[in-house]
Amino acid sequence: MVGSHVRRPVILGGVDEPGRQCGLGAGIGKYDGFCAERRWPRGDLNLPRPLVTEKATALSEQNQFVFRVSIEATKPEIKASVEALFGVKVLAVNTLVVKGKTKRFKGRPGQRSDWKKAMVKLAEGQSIDLTTGLA
Repeated sequence: MVGSHVRRPVILGGVDEPGRQCGLGAGIGKYDGFCAERRWPRGDLNLPRPLVTEKATALSEQNQFVFRVSIEATKPEIKASVEALFGVKVLAVNTLVVKGKTKRFKGRPGQRSDWKKAMVKLAEGQSIDLTTGLA
């Protein structure tokens, strides 16, 4: 058959642990299918990054805040890291996976990575000021 062979995914370089190939350098870069988990550039799987959009700003009036988190992060992990980082009491965490868009790159079809969004509801009287840094 013409053109029926299967291509292996490209290894992007770098060794994260002995015997395992991971993204560029120390786990930074695109997931290549050979790692057991994806990693944020700092290596922390559960570090929430705030999303600032119109909808997220409207939710902040209802004491809910929106974060972009690791695709593997669970609700208890997200709750623990938000409470530790910002020093607030979290009542509930809702999550959803945003599927990556299909885009064209240099004329060839490609797909952006999926990512997870977490909506965190805080206790009454608690708030997070996203305009100031953590340090």
